[in-house]
Amino acid sequence: MEHEARTTDNGGVAPEELDRLLSLRHPNPHAILGAHPTPAGVVVRAFRPDARQVSVIAAGAPPWRMGQLGETGLFEVLIGDRAEVFPYELRAQYGDGGVVTVRDPYAFLPTIGDLDLHLWNEGRHERVYEKLGAHQHEIAGVAGVAFAVWAPNARGVSVVGDFNGWDGRLHMMRELGSSGVWELFIPGLPPEARYKFELRALTGNPTLKADPFATAVEVPPATASIVHRSTYKFGDGEWMAARARRDALGSPLAIYEVHLGSWRRVPGEGHRQLTYREIAPLLADYASDMGFTHVELMPVMEHPFSGSWGYQVTGYFAPAARWGGPDDFKYLVDHLHQRGIGVILDWVPAHFPTDAFALGRFDGTALYEHLDARKGFHPEWDTYIFNFGRNEVRNFLIANALYWLGEYHADGLRVDAVASMLYLDYARRNGEWIPNQYGGRENLEAIDFIKALNEAAYANHPGIMMIAEESTDWPAVSRPTYLGGLGFGFKWDMGWMHDTLNYFATDPIYRRYHQRDVTFGFLYAWTENFILPLSHDEVAHGKRSMLSKMPGDRWRQFANLRALYAYMWARPGKKMLFMGGEFGQWREWNHDESLDWDLLEQPEHRQLQSLVRELNRIYRAEPALWEADADPAGFHFVDADNADDNVIAFIRTAPKSGRRMLCVCNFSPVARYGYRVGAPSAGVYREILNTDSVYFGGGNLGNGGAIAAVPVPHHGLGHSLTLTLPPLAALWLELPRG
Repeated sequence: MEHEARTTDNGGVAPEELDRLLSLRHPNPHAILGAHPTPAGVVVRAFRPDARQVSVIAAGAPPWRMGQLGETGLFEVLIGDRAEVFPYELRAQYGDGGVVTVRDPYAFLPTIGDLDLHLWNEGRHERVYEKLGAHQHEIAGVAGVAFAVWAPNARGVSVVGDFNGWDGRLHMMRELGSSGVWELFIPGLPPEARYKFELRALTGNPTLKADPFATAVEVPPATASIVHRSTYKFGDGEWMAARARRDALGSPLAIYEVHLGSWRRVPGEGHRQLTYREIAPLLADYASDMGFTHVELMPVMEHPFSGSWGYQVTGYFAPAARWGGPDDFKYLVDHLHQRGIGVILDWVPAHFPTDAFALGRFDGTALYEHLDARKGFHPEWDTYIFNFGRNEVRNFLIANALYWLGEYHADGLRVDAVASMLYLDYARRNGEWIPNQYGGRENLEAIDFIKALNEAAYANHPGIMMIAEESTDWPAVSRPTYLGGLGFGFKWDMGWMHDTLNYFATDPIYRRYHQRDVTFGFLYAWTENFILPLSHDEVAHGKRSMLSKMPGDRWRQFANLRALYAYMWARPGKKMLFMGGEFGQWREWNHDESLDWDLLEQPEHRQLQSLVRELNRIYRAEPALWEADADPAGFHFVDADNADDNVIAFIRTAPKSGRRMLCVCNFSPVARYGYRVGAPSAGVYREILNTDSVYFGGGNLGNGGAIAAVPVPHHGLGHSLTLTLPPLAALWLELPRG
């Protein structure tokens, strides 16, 4: 038997409050809905539009039938025999005969505390991703999902999803004070529920937005967020412990850059992309066999447009769903770690796309971005630019970086497009940018953000690497903030990359006029902690592949590329090579297709691959090649000026052990016989690498594996070697020990 409906006068709600609730613009629907003690008993109200009848259900008592206030959809009952709030459910019956029974979401206290809100508003909540977003939660033994979103300028916010028919009237959220954060706990939601936030601005129609803090998302082109709780247990404890003790600057670092969607595909299944779990053993086997220390993954954060290569992110906290779920991506990282391969992630804090479901104009205003297009819109990429001066935006980005480093065990972040962040006039003409407070072009807010980002990353995760893609001469990019630097651990040497590729793309007959291209970089080589990048950007958009950049006939193209790689691996600076470059892909990289692995059926491509494998093997074993990358004491130029012969020679030294290696490069297609090169000491110099070896596809011209120095001074050194220099080749010679 059911209790008869009893209501208060006029519903007990002021008309203006009722109007705000019914228009879905009430900042605190909990003040009206749910259970509320009164002198006359407990009043329970529920907003269930379209319901024919709603009742309150409590254990050990007959249901209380609720009365509807007119045709508003607001139901109410006064329970006079109860003085305190009690656990209950709502049972709604609909005209089609459907019955829905739920725990009332308006019967629960907030799931976010005042300290969390304070830290968020001040930009200092490093783990805010544990509070904002959607999190499976339990309150007083009741399981559900706690939703929270920052939308300070919204006039109303609702959670919508599969669980409520995407009806914004059923789960209105409350704003927590003046924090701008809206919150709601919804009990009983099923695992992996799909959802979005429905936001109502001051004017205009409601908009549906994906959760900025969503940890899982739908596979594009679908755009809903997904409630997710990870159950993955990492098994890389040994790797993580060793990482915390690792000195990245004084260690070998050979990075293999990978785009997960096009590294390999499945030929027998329509060339579909591999999943995270499918690619894990294949990539680990390959990177390990090739001797790379790390892989760098082009952005794996969710991006709806595959043609952006991941650099237009819409889901900053969610791995791209096209390759699997969050735990699948954790498996990939874990598997690589257990195989001894580090994982660096590309990360994009400089800008974000204008997709209507994502961050742009999130609450009807320029929330994450600047309103003024001169600071908030990127003319080169048609994207929004983050407002780095806003506390909550800085917090969003710094917490996001810490999330990938912590929750996913990433070993480093390569920060994309740093130059675009540093300069207010980046890609802009006069009149299209706003000077800073001192009249300059430097983005002071972005600079402060970058410094705070790097300080937080290194403080929270010892042993990781923060890497800047920065293409200008901004000083001290990879110097600590306490010394006035930006705080990165490494910087891409874009100048070296451009100069070197320009030199090697030049026909050797003209290289004498371009000697500066291979020597200029040594003038600044120790001003930063450099990574030498041959990245994806250099093999797309009409720039041609690494192999096809090389001049001459087929033999010379392979020889040139072998010489380039050996020079690069011997030179100061850590190494990075984009996938396909290691075996000589002929065509440009295409993100929609697999690499041309069938090329390895041809001997020249297998031999080039063998060279890269050998370069990594010697590099990792020889401290002279990496111990003093950032110390000019570890480098000595023997011959930098022989432009006519296209020859350079230098010595690398490991200061701790005194181990030394001489690199001699002949970048002309002419063999040099009896070529004298200065040597620092007597003894036998062992030839440990010759890119002209028949094993690598060369003509097998060399020095018989070893050569003795003679006491004939040359190049300012007391001894010298008389070498045979193969054409378009590099020699590595180990200096005598002792």
